[in-house]
Amino acid sequence: MKILITDDVHPFLLTEFEKRNYDFDYLPKISLAECKEICPQYDGLIINSKIKVDKDFLSRAINLRWIARLGSGMEIIDIPEAYARNIYLISTPEANCNAVAEHVLGLLLSLFRHIPRANSEVKLNDWRREQNRGAEIRSKNIGIIGFGHTGSSFARLLTGFGANIIIFDKYKQLNENTDRYRVVKSLSQLQEEAEVISLHLPLTDETRYLVNELFIAENKNPFYLLNSSRGQIVDTVALISGLHSGKVLGAGLDVFENEKPSSYTPTESELYDKLFKMDNVICTPHIAGWTHESKLLIAQTVLKKLENMLNLNI
Repeated sequence: MKILITDDVHPFLLTEFEKRNYDFDYLPKISLAECKEICPQYDGLIINSKIKVDKDFLSRAINLRWIARLGSGMEIIDIPEAYARNIYLISTPEANCNAVAEHVLGLLLSLFRHIPRANSEVKLNDWRREQNRGAEIRSKNIGIIGFGHTGSSFARLLTGFGANIIIFDKYKQLNENTDRYRVVKSLSQLQEEAEVISLHLPLTDETRYLVNELFIAENKNPFYLLNSSRGQIVDTVALISGLHSGKVLGAGLDVFENEKPSSYTPTESELYDKLFKMDNVICTPHIAGWTHESKLLIAQTVLKKLENMLNLNI
């Protein structure tokens, strides 16, 4: 078995591969084009977001037996094509879900308590206490859309704050009432009550641009939006419009439709310039799951799942 590792991983994984005498190439700076050139010689592939494993890629990777995704987000793999070629898929969403949940909580606290703005003002000796009076999470109606690893982790963290947690997940059979949260059976029920909406969804044809003009208009209350899942779940134009109208009170965003500023079109440059200048928008560069702890846990999870696969002789 020969393995290609195409992105930065925790040294733990490399050390463990060496202990097991696995034949691997560690090429964290490899480009997609370069990967396509050499992929035919590999049985296993470890990737992050830069390597898009589409039908063309898979047609070249003639010996590929398995693909491991560092983190979550399997939209970068043509899953039906991979399954058609009997390629085993590994992902590790459970490894960085707590990191994502903590980051989203940080975005929410920053929005509610005006922390970034207050920090900047104090460093300029501008002391504005009343203007920075904030809100508390306690007793707020917080809607979580998607209750997988990250959505459930975020709900767990919110429990300690005394929030009213409302869950909607179209694909999970959940108890309607627990000590921690309440499950609703339709998105419209969540939109009827939520004062904060946090997205924890994969990017699919169904979820793409879920948050659009209609979605924003259908919320009964002005609300805060949190997105740490995928940028294309939110229509940026609609979000800016909602922020201008006041229907969206603020946004905490770790993901964006285009996450490569060097590739912005003139239209995108103008759009993101508007978004980033808004005082009630807090942005981070897709780092919600990016902690020292999660990097190690992702490596440990890849190793565990890979060995399970090998033990099953898949």
